[in-house]
Amino acid sequence: MTSTPFPAAPTGPAELPPSGSTARPPLRRSRTDMMLGGVSGGLAEHTGVDALLWRVGFAVLTLTGGLGIPIYLLLWVLMPAAPAGPADRTNLLDEWVERLRGRLSSDRTPPAAG
Repeated sequence: MTSTPFPAAPTGPAELPPSGSTARPPLRRSRTDMMLGGVSGGLAEHTGVDALLWRVGFAVLTLTGGLGIPIYLLLWVLMPAAPAGPADRTNLLDEWVERLRGRLSSDRTPPAAG
């Protein structure tokens, strides 16, 4: 019986993968890959799973137990939007969600002592 030796583990800096290659982008709503609020696009950028699969997952959750819509809306409110670029879209609902996020985050600030 023949055996194949295992390859040597990388030791030098040229053989190691770059340390930034495994870093994920922050979890933010996408402004470029959006159909409604950019939640699926943001999840796709963060996880590396296609946005279509996230959309199908939300649809399946909606059809099987009705949880898809509340989860999507909750993520829409909780996930911050990605920085806006010159070609990015915004809509009236997105502006409303940003105002809601601002109110929710300002309500959590402790009152001033005095």
